[in-house]
Amino acid sequence: MLVGSIAPLLRDWLPGRRWFAGKGRPVTGFAPVAVTELLPSDTGGPGLLHLLVRVEQRGPAGPPPAVPPTIPSSTPAPDPAGDCYQLLLGVRKALPPRLAPALIGHVTQGPLAGRTLYEALYDPRLADLLLERLRTPGTLGPLRFEGSGTVSAGLPGRPLGAEQSNSSLVYGEEYILKILRRVLPGPHPDLELPLALAAEGCGRVPAPVGWFEAAVPSGSGDTLTLGVLQPFLRGSQDGWRLALAALARGREFTGEAYALGRATAEVHTALATALPTVTLGRRQTAQLAGGMAERLDAVARAVPALKPYVPGLRTAFTAVAGLDEAGRGRPAQRVHGDLHLGQALRTPDGEWSVIDFEGEPARPLAERRRPQPPVRDVAGMLRSFDYAARSHQPWRPEWAARCRAAYCEGYAAASGTDPRAEPELLRAYETDKAVYEVLYEARHRPDWLPVPMAAISRLAGGA
Repeated sequence: MLVGSIAPLLRDWLPGRRWFAGKGRPVTGFAPVAVTELLPSDTGGPGLLHLLVRVEQRGPAGPPPAVPPTIPSSTPAPDPAGDCYQLLLGVRKALPPRLAPALIGHVTQGPLAGRTLYEALYDPRLADLLLERLRTPGTLGPLRFEGSGTVSAGLPGRPLGAEQSNSSLVYGEEYILKILRRVLPGPHPDLELPLALAAEGCGRVPAPVGWFEAAVPSGSGDTLTLGVLQPFLRGSQDGWRLALAALARGREFTGEAYALGRATAEVHTALATALPTVTLGRRQTAQLAGGMAERLDAVARAVPALKPYVPGLRTAFTAVAGLDEAGRGRPAQRVHGDLHLGQALRTPDGEWSVIDFEGEPARPLAERRRPQPPVRDVAGMLRSFDYAARSHQPWRPEWAARCRAAYCEGYAAASGTDPRAEPELLRAYETDKAVYEVLYEARHRPDWLPVPMAAISRLAGGA
């Protein structure tokens, strides 16, 4: 009854969220998965409702809206059966002016009739309640809160910047709580991989100090990872902004790129030690190349500018398909899955950390958890250097080339293996990433299409 009574408000509010996957299709209904009252709303103060709801959508998908992030990122693909979302809703009799931007609407029916509904993460009192729950592990209905027992109390919480595929709260410059919005059953890499790296003693990734989950109502034994609390790297800056600042000053970035390559290699080495690795045989390698070729054909149909380059680009995938004809096999392991300059933070002492192990949200969770050649992460970072250089006027391709070389040299120094020693695989992954970028920019930022098209021209020539 509760979800039904607020459904008209959610139907208007949800499509405007950056993290909502079903843009372009009408919301036709809501199916409650779990409703938990974290704080009653009848005590005179604000109330806090935790909702897990499956959003029902019917009808063909329309074109996705233009969203201009600073660097390319995936928009989650909708689940045909209905996506499950985590909502944290504040309830008040009247909303104070400072919370006006968080307004969802006024409830006119059901148990909350006469109350105002709003996005709870913007309310410091309700943000504090989430931190307190993580400080005192336990269960509340279907929710289970876990923590290390070392989390400080009384830290004010504030939302971190604009929402992307998830939402984040920063507590007193000490912790950051990532709230997963579109939730899926099974171990989530944004919790699974940092925990594994912490157990391995890898200091390149902030170790989780708390998290919360929900039991899947189906009784399968799976859980839904809902949020992860990690140390906040105070004073750090992400690699994308640092690279742009270096370009603006006409300064080299090779030293930072070399150190970032070392950090990436250390993360890969720790992941290979902490979690199982596999060997990709000839059939698996051919399937990998086949998937890349299928994506190329699909994007070429959607973006005509890509069509003249398809024959040259396809040679990259053909070369990968024939790599293991001798049956040698190719090692694969857990990787970051969506590595770029924005996923790397440089602390004031000059050390690099890697964050956001969610992988590409558009891909199924099982695929994101699948072992892959580590060169996939390397290719993602190499593309990011190209993006940074192209964002500067005049374009600085030689700057990007030096950064790319330094990054690979740093990776080789820490791992003993130079990614450039696998030129076919590196070219294939970089080509696959550039093809994705072409589709993204054609849909969202046509003015940026020359950035990946410059890489397409280079890669189609076999470079």
